[in-house]
Amino acid sequence: MQPLPSPLVLVGAGRMGGAMLNGWLEGGLAADATCVLEPHATEELRALCAARGIRLNPPVTTLPAPAALVLAIKPQMLADVAPELGGLVRAETLVVSILAGKRLDDLGSALPGARAVVRAMPNLAASIRRGITVAIANAAVTPAQRAAADGLLAAVGAVEWVEDEGLIDAVTAVSGSGPAYVFHLAEALAQAGRAAGLPQALADRLARETVVGAGELLARSAQDPAALREAVTSPGGTTAAALAVLMGANGLTPLLSDAVAAAARRSRELSG
Repeated sequence: MQPLPSPLVLVGAGRMGGAMLNGWLEGGLAADATCVLEPHATEELRALCAARGIRLNPPVTTLPAPAALVLAIKPQMLADVAPELGGLVRAETLVVSILAGKRLDDLGSALPGARAVVRAMPNLAASIRRGITVAIANAAVTPAQRAAADGLLAAVGAVEWVEDEGLIDAVTAVSGSGPAYVFHLAEALAQAGRAAGLPQALADRLARETVVGAGELLARSAQDPAALREAVTSPGGTTAAALAVLMGANGLTPLLSDAVAAAARRSRELSG
């Protein structure tokens, strides 16, 4: 595993930032060289920092220049916190941002001292270290810094790199927002089961376990989704009857295409 950069400052330790912190600690991050800045720290975060010797919310002026500064705050908070963080950033500091909608240029403008900046889009499964993150680096990021960023992101799941920042809007629409689509599938499947006469508890259990099991099968299989779908579809059978509806002209594929297009469009709007 790629050694994690140290010292490291994490700005924002909510759901995603907290998931990343846990992944780093499991990956061997030096806790005594780690600082977390989170003004709304939960009791769980306070306990974790106390137990592991992580500095929580010290005065920024007392911190050494970090090898890496990771931004995991809400995007709208960047303008407020950037002036305070500006003094931490040196030319050699790697800035990694998971702020939705904030482009490399936005980050550079907010933190003028930053040279090496990586923009990343993780997703919710990072909380169980099964996420997928897509990242892009600016031209100043060195190979060593890119490897360090890869190590930070890989601590919570798979990592893909792109060279075209314009792709990040589509990434946001597919994988960033994607877990919500899957949760809605489970929700809709349970509702359909209830409409077909199943008791609510049973319909909910069947939908949940079906989605979980199919996802795990997909993760373990070398076959692509289409091949797996075909393998469980007998000609003229019940699955084929259902798929005739789901794969029809008004079925799931065009609906998801419209949904992803809407999410990508909104991502571009948020980017300004």
